Amino acid sequence: MPLAVTHVLLTIILVDLFRDYILKNHKRYMTLHTVMIAGIAGLMPDIDIPLNWILGLFGKSISFLHHGGFTHTAFFGLIFLIPGFIFWKIGKEKIGVYFFVICFGIIFHVFLDFFVGGGAYEGVMWFWPLSSQVYKIHLLGSLGLQNLSAGIDALILLGWLWHEEMKHKISDFI
Repeated sequence: MPLAVTHVLLTIILVDLFRDYILKNHKRYMTLHTVMIAGIAGLMPDIDIPLNWILGLFGKSISFLHHGGFTHTAFFGLIFLIPGFIFWKIGKEKIGVYFFVICFGIIFHVFLDFFVGGGAYEGVMWFWPLSSQVYKIHLLGSLGLQNLSAGIDALILLGWLWHEEMKHKISDFI
C-alpha cells in the first residue's frame, strides 16, 4: 500500500518531469507552484480519513466517505476537469492548469492504490457511479512485499534528489 509520501512524491515527480522535459518552452502555464499543487492533490483522495475522524468525534458517519469510497474513484478526479476547461476557455490558463494537475494528482493516487495496493483493500471502483465493481492488481500484496512501502518512499526520494542535483544543481541553494 503506497504511503502518503509516495502519493505526494510520485505525483510531484511526474508533473515536474512533464514540466521540464515536455513543456520546456511553456513553463509559464506550469510553475513550481503548480507542481506543489499537484503533489497536494496526489494526497486528496485520502481526505476521507480525517473527515471520518472529525465526523466520528460527533458520532456521525457518511457511508460513501469510507476509505476507498467516493474519493478513491476516477469520477472524483474528473470533477476537476470541468472548472479547468472553463478557466482555460475564458483565458485564465494558469488557473485552468491548477485544476488539470489536481485531476491528475487524484487519478494518479487512485491508480497507485489500484496497481500497488491501497484504497479500499478490496480494490478501486474505476467506473463509479455507473458501477461499484472493484478492480485491483495490488502488486506488492500479490508478491508478498506489503512491508516494502517505507523503503520505496526512501528510494523514490533519493532518486529524485539525485535527478534534481544533476538537472538543477540544488546543492547551489544550500
